[in-house]
Amino acid sequence: MVAESQNVSCANATCIVGIGACTAVGLNAASTAAAVRVGISGFEEHPFMINQQGEPYLLATVPSVDPALTGSDRYIALSTSAIQEALEPLQKMALKKQGIKVVVALPEVRPGLPENLSEKIANHIMAQSNQQYIMNDVRMAFNGHAAGLMALESAHKHLSNGESEFYLIGGIESYIDPDTLDWVEDNEQLHVPSNAWGFMPGEAACFCLVCLADTANKYKLPVKVKRVAISTAHEKNKIKTQTVCIGEGLTQAVKGVLSKLPKNAKIDYTICDQNGEAYRADEFGFMLSRLSKYFTDPSDYMAPADCWGDVGAASGPLFINLIAAAYEKRYAKGPYTLLWTSSESGERTAALFWTHIEERKIN
Repeated sequence: MVAESQNVSCANATCIVGIGACTAVGLNAASTAAAVRVGISGFEEHPFMINQQGEPYLLATVPSVDPALTGSDRYIALSTSAIQEALEPLQKMALKKQGIKVVVALPEVRPGLPENLSEKIANHIMAQSNQQYIMNDVRMAFNGHAAGLMALESAHKHLSNGESEFYLIGGIESYIDPDTLDWVEDNEQLHVPSNAWGFMPGEAACFCLVCLADTANKYKLPVKVKRVAISTAHEKNKIKTQTVCIGEGLTQAVKGVLSKLPKNAKIDYTICDQNGEAYRADEFGFMLSRLSKYFTDPSDYMAPADCWGDVGAASGPLFINLIAAAYEKRYAKGPYTLLWTSSESGERTAALFWTHIEERKIN
């Protein structure tokens, strides 16, 4: 049996009360998590774009989005249903009009990234306001892989200051652009038969509705996951440089959340954005060599890029969805899950989450 752990129940704990997702393996949060759990792959040959070897790109694209759709319109198409799904808990409540602040994680600056992306996404999100909530404060974070978890930490600080009862945080990513794919391939990062250490480009959107624990209790909202701690550090030895990364940035980030781990507790499971690149595997290995004593099983981790490809800025929120699904379907390995994400610009973000694990009796 698995004993119930210490309950992270303080009034200022940041809680996830709504999640919406759109990925290559699922068009909502539940189907995405189920697909990843059983290892379904979303990779397919692109119908008309070919790589520098003259072969069709093998990509993880969202099946409901037109392959020919490009630019900001593609990001908007990815995000629409995920935003609406995340906000469903509010739509079921008899609320006075709520002001909801929004933080959206986006890719780092790179070839193929639309110049008007911020404006287009902000306008699209604000247009989804209705009689129950208004979203007129939309901020962007162009920090790539680490941006989603960084957005959650920003929301936690603002919620704790009483600026708003609810925050919507999320990430949108798409490598499905000819200039972006050329850039990935030029940097020898594309996974092809001649480059086994590359990654599979993907696309996705995921959004989380967050609030403090006392707000969730006030409105009787079921809590999916609670944030314990988030820490961001900087890795000086970046990818695509002549330096050698020994995981110092990731180690520092993980140490930052371990200080909040209760005495005698250990990390039960890890979800990370390893994507097939040797650089990411190396920094993970170096971090574990220093901190393995804090893990129930250091080798027990999940890298969902095997299913939905590299989803960049959407990574953190999508990882949170996997924790929530494991709790709701009762297959979580324990109460404490570590997430970590790694941006090319050097940001390393680690996040510790807690879920309620009921005692399971074996008959």
